Amino acid sequence: MSDIKVLWVDDEIDLLKPHIIFLEKKNYKVTTAQSGTEALEEIKKENFDIVFLDENMPGLTGLETLAEIKELQAAIPVVMITKSEEEYIMEEAIGSKIADYLIKPVNPHQILLSLKKNLDHSRLVSEKTTSNYQQEFRKIAMDLSMVNSFEEWKDLYSKLVYWELELENIEDSGMFEILESQKTEANSQFCKFIDKNYADWFEDPNEAPTMSHTLFKEKIQPQIEQGTPTLLVVVDNLRFDQWKAFEPTVANIYKKTSEELFCSILPTATQYARNAIFSGLMPSDMEKLHPDLWLNDTEDGGKNMKEEEFLQAQLKRLGLKLNWSYHKITSLKQGKKLVENFRSHKDEDLTVVVYNFVDMLSHSKTEMEVIKELASNDKSYRSLTQSWFKNSPLLEIIQQAARLGFKLIITTDHGTINVKNPSKVIGDKNTSLNLRYKTGKSLTYEDKEVLAAKNPKTLGLPTINMSSSFIFAKDDYFFAYPNNYNHYVSYFRNTYQHGGVSLEEMIIPFSVFTPK
Repeated sequence: MSDIKVLWVDDEIDLLKPHIIFLEKKNYKVTTAQSGTEALEEIKKENFDIVFLDENMPGLTGLETLAEIKELQAAIPVVMITKSEEEYIMEEAIGSKIADYLIKPVNPHQILLSLKKNLDHSRLVSEKTTSNYQQEFRKIAMDLSMVNSFEEWKDLYSKLVYWELELENIEDSGMFEILESQKTEANSQFCKFIDKNYADWFEDPNEAPTMSHTLFKEKIQPQIEQGTPTLLVVVDNLRFDQWKAFEPTVANIYKKTSEELFCSILPTATQYARNAIFSGLMPSDMEKLHPDLWLNDTEDGGKNMKEEEFLQAQLKRLGLKLNWSYHKITSLKQGKKLVENFRSHKDEDLTVVVYNFVDMLSHSKTEMEVIKELASNDKSYRSLTQSWFKNSPLLEIIQQAARLGFKLIITTDHGTINVKNPSKVIGDKNTSLNLRYKTGKSLTYEDKEVLAAKNPKTLGLPTINMSSSFIFAKDDYFFAYPNNYNHYVSYFRNTYQHGGVSLEEMIIPFSVFTPK
């Protein structure tokens, strides 16, 4: 006998005897009740897996019984069965969180389908997802051996993220481990691709993908020129998988019109990549054209304090005469203040919001034990980001923008990667401190673990002095100095860092929405 216990509540239960016999032959244990009151008594005596509930009964109605059942056992799935197709009954039932809604007359196979959908759903989805990924695994492996352009890498990374999100909740952890292995191999191949092609993109910009410094001109400007007020949201340090985790919340408010991936410049660090977005320039050009706005790694002061000025200069260079404003949010208080005042921006052509929470979250994981526990892996890191977004002022800002008819653009400056393996590096006291890239003189490092730029200008980067170079960590490596090596490695291993070369850091989202 099956362990699945079904309670079927109907004042004409005798007419349903054939259905009950059908279920019992399928090894379901069915208990019957002829009224809402009788059903409640049965639920107090026994734990049922599911309830089939007639809506139209004398005494307690189906909806009234439903409310009582939810008070007794909030988690039990209830399937409402009714003769009525009146909309208000459907809305009441759905609002009361029913599991399913069936219209009489029902046949036994409808009942069986509802049972499987509600009780076997997790197992069936798990088995189907596993089967589908097993088939896709071979295709991804073949694609991985042949991928040879950034467009192909975008497609491949999109597939990997799709399957990561599909597999994270299934019961077969072995499939997830296989995917992780496939991601590791993909990152290794991607690093080779970037090592071979990245510098060429600056010699021949026509062959380059959309990158941080070309994003505004190529993707954002055409949207602004359509004449609709536009809210541009740049969420610092947002990976593609994190974006996909909270995209459904945005989709409740906005309709997506386009989504694409673009390439963050190296270093995949805020002071380089985000300044490049707002200036429309590579760092070496920022240093040359705006020496009053640009600060190198070795200089004192905030490196992202002049984004508004950079954007102003870019708008002027592009000949865009806009009514616009810029807002950087680094605290809950600042976010709430913008929520309160957002309506005052309703007549602007462009409202820019830079939101720093995800970057703060990644740094907090490094520094705070409680965050290390809450974001111990990519799945929990995504979940934490999703939870933040659902309760953030940013969501309120987006909701207000929708009501005011704003077009919405959501993007980021770079992603982040969970670092696992230390890579020894030696430099002088002026070497930069970032764990995923270094710039300085006379750097000593492990060749196979880094992408090196001995002449930074070939990558559009400033040369701080004659002998300075840049190195970027590949895959999931992070740089560690030989001094106090073991402590350093233990402290930073399994933290989220950015600045180097990986799919997660470099291939990042750009999505456009219109209000529903």
